[in-house]
Amino acid sequence: MRLLSMSGHFLLTPIPESSPDLLPKDIKLAVLGAGRVGKSAMIVRFLTKRFIGDYEPNTGKLYSRLVSVEGDQLSLQIQDTPGGVQIQDSLPQVVDSLSKCVQWAEGFLLVYSITDYDSYLSIRPLYQHIRKVHPDSKAPVIIVGNKGDLLHARQVQTQDGVQLANELGSLFLEISTSENYEDVCDVFQHLCKEVSKLHSLSGERRRASIIPRPRSPNMQDLKRRFKQALSPKVKAPSALG
Repeated sequence: MRLLSMSGHFLLTPIPESSPDLLPKDIKLAVLGAGRVGKSAMIVRFLTKRFIGDYEPNTGKLYSRLVSVEGDQLSLQIQDTPGGVQIQDSLPQVVDSLSKCVQWAEGFLLVYSITDYDSYLSIRPLYQHIRKVHPDSKAPVIIVGNKGDLLHARQVQTQDGVQLANELGSLFLEISTSENYEDVCDVFQHLCKEVSKLHSLSGERRRASIIPRPRSPNMQDLKRRFKQALSPKVKAPSALG
């Protein structure tokens, strides 16, 4: 399955250490989900086009790149998150750390594996936690069913993902990180575009909220006329015409 209308090229280059003339928009994304669902593999696949199947359990790595989406320069940061975090059962400090990550991010990928039903069950609590941290936010969320190539080990049906996404008001995509780079790219590209749209709407609201000051008289013009009226060189018109 693919997202529709995913046009445009996605170019990746390292962010330069100093670029005073370049002011790209900041885009901050977080990738959340249970352990062993392929979060790190998705990020690295997107950034490097390479698929690496095995990773050490991560403690939360931040990836940064300068990207161009349909001509717009974006300073992209992607926060990888540790797997195995259960909102209901985790220690308070773990949930607090997750909350800080959610508060920092502007767009979210919620990833499960189609071969692990428990990872699918973790998506709803993660989504609810995002909305709890951002109660008034319209931060975009995409639900991703990963490992779509492992059909022989499937535990989560495609319709399950579609139904969950519909209930939560989110987008859904089932992909294979190992076999299809384009689908991985589509997911991140679409999320970047949705966050960028929010930036534009936020800027328009801020501009609209600024009440224009009443237009003041042209003081320089008034001063000039006043001086002319008082100037001895300006003669009063003759009463006789």
